[in-house]
Amino acid sequence: MRPLGIEGAWVDTPKVFADNRGRFHEWFKSERFHGSIGQGLQLEQANCSRSARGTLRGIHYASVPPGQAKYVTCVSGAVLDVVVDIRTGSPDFGKWEAVRLDDTTHRCVYLSEGLGHAFMALEDNSTVVYLCSQGYAPQREYGINPLDPALAIAWPEDLAPCLSDKDAAAPTLEEAERQGLLPSFEDCTAYRGSLVSGA
Repeated sequence: MRPLGIEGAWVDTPKVFADNRGRFHEWFKSERFHGSIGQGLQLEQANCSRSARGTLRGIHYASVPPGQAKYVTCVSGAVLDVVVDIRTGSPDFGKWEAVRLDDTTHRCVYLSEGLGHAFMALEDNSTVVYLCSQGYAPQREYGINPLDPALAIAWPEDLAPCLSDKDAAAPTLEEAERQGLLPSFEDCTAYRGSLVSGA
């Protein structure tokens, strides 16, 4: 697993074994994960999302603690997966990084608690599956508008983004910060430290 440019996010490109019958790969392996991240992945929920081309989901995050870490891959089609640092006080606050996830390379992205997550489907019927460290809890789930001009995420110019009403109405990063809705870098770091130490 390779760290991304945002602290707390990694990308993994598994080895794919192909022959005349098809392909096989390990999309998650605890030993490899623990060796890279320094902790295990607590699994509380697994999600599967199928999207039409141009569908834009996110930017989603959960309040910390406990937040919701995610391990994401695309099993059919292709998506542009984006990690956004929304942690106040972070040296990377407001920074984003994009990784193409598809059914050819089988890359996976891991984002730790407190980071924002979004993706856009690049093909019809793009199917994303992700492992979550915590279950969905509406009372602590939040969103940032993925088209926030201040973030200036480089979504594909040839696709018209299709958002849910909820995502389209989400606040900008600046508005969410002003409303006190964002996790702090300090709280996220302390929580992750407690997971590593087993406290």
